Amino acid sequence: MELARIEELIEKYFQGETTLVEEKQLKQYFSTETVAAHLEHYKPLFNYLTVNDKELFNKELSLPSKKRFSAAWIAIAASLVFFGVLFAYLNYKPSPAPAQVVSDLGSFDSPEEAFQETQKALALLSENVNEGVKSIAYLNEYEKSKQLIFKK
Repeated sequence: MELARIEELIEKYFQGETTLVEEKQLKQYFSTETVAAHLEHYKPLFNYLTVNDKELFNKELSLPSKKRFSAAWIAIAASLVFFGVLFAYLNYKPSPAPAQVVSDLGSFDSPEEAFQETQKALALLSENVNEGVKSIAYLNEYEKSKQLIFKK
């Protein structure tokens, strides 16, 4: 076989484009004694492939079973759910009645005193709302300035 053809086949082989017949030609060429000196370093590779073709894998492979959940795992999960519900049931404490909650907040004996406390609370709320309104005014000024600078 001519040397140019062998070099072309080697290029195709390393690009993964050779056919089985072309690979057989390469193996035959490199199994002879007359290999070109600059191709001598490919000889061990193709000789190994020739010997390796005769090897067979005879060991039997065991594949893992495809069962995902067994009955034991389902039983364990069910028992955990059962004990969780049992624990929640035994530790349940009802919340206090609404009347008890109201008495904890305090009450006033006279309507005038309740009215004064209510006015204090509303005044405090009004002060906080007014602070929020001032902040909104600053935001409005910012928006106006932004609209002047970044015209759509």
